[in-house]
Amino acid sequence: MKETKMSKIAFIGTGVMGAAMAGHLLDAGHELTVYNRTKSKTDALVARGAVYAETPQAAATAADFVITIVGYPKDVREVYFGEVGIFQNDLSGKILIDMTTTEPTLAKEIYEKAQKVGAQALDAPVSGGDLGAKNGTLTIMVGGDDAAFQKALPLFEKMGKTIMLQGSAGSGQHTKMANQIGIAGTMTAMSELMVYADKAGLDMEKVLVTLGGGGASTWSLTNYAPRILKEDYSPGFFVKHFIKDLGIALAEAEKMGLELPATAGAKKLYDQLADKGFENDGTQALIKLWWQDGARPK
Repeated sequence: MKETKMSKIAFIGTGVMGAAMAGHLLDAGHELTVYNRTKSKTDALVARGAVYAETPQAAATAADFVITIVGYPKDVREVYFGEVGIFQNDLSGKILIDMTTTEPTLAKEIYEKAQKVGAQALDAPVSGGDLGAKNGTLTIMVGGDDAAFQKALPLFEKMGKTIMLQGSAGSGQHTKMANQIGIAGTMTAMSELMVYADKAGLDMEKVLVTLGGGGASTWSLTNYAPRILKEDYSPGFFVKHFIKDLGIALAEAEKMGLELPATAGAKKLYDQLADKGFENDGTQALIKLWWQDGARPK
């Protein structure tokens, strides 16, 4: 579907991911109203032309599209159903898009409430980290009705590269859970292969180039291993948020009668990392379980 006009967009949640994503929409010429619990995180967008709103309700008032990307399911519930939440507005004809990674059941709840008030809702979690958000190359996994998806697609195309409607409400979130299960395995594998190679006295730079060209190549190895070598543990994706995601994935698996021992093992490792005080680091900080404070042993 080709974009024929600029839209009025409310963007709620301007953290590591959201600020960059909202920036792409602003660059495309859309009218942007922003809200974030910590107001200072909207300053750069406001300086570029966005308008700040005091509450999620106020942000959504005049918007055609309302996009949310916040931290936890409780935050999603608050911005939608709270006293100054999105659902306090007349939402007739609006499209609500939650891009947070959250519970499939909550996505369905938002969808059903939206239907009752004359709006449409999509769950559209993303993958690609801070680099994908900055570069506009995110993978966007969408659940909901095709009609709403087609209307939102021009906006998704400003933020992402791989965009697909997965099915009915909640399907985007289930797809993201599958993604996080896969990422959990690649992050533990990357950490352990680096620890092993280093202990064996290998040249780490050569190892990474070699393995990056073979069967061990993963997105995690390509994007996070170089950061580790630079001792850069800044969050492209927070440890605490990954723990949240893996918890949701394991809970959903249990509902379906599935056991996921590798994913459960990865969550235990990340729980240990958080217990050591690294919950606000990036997920590449997992290697700190072997290397003290992330510094390679001398």
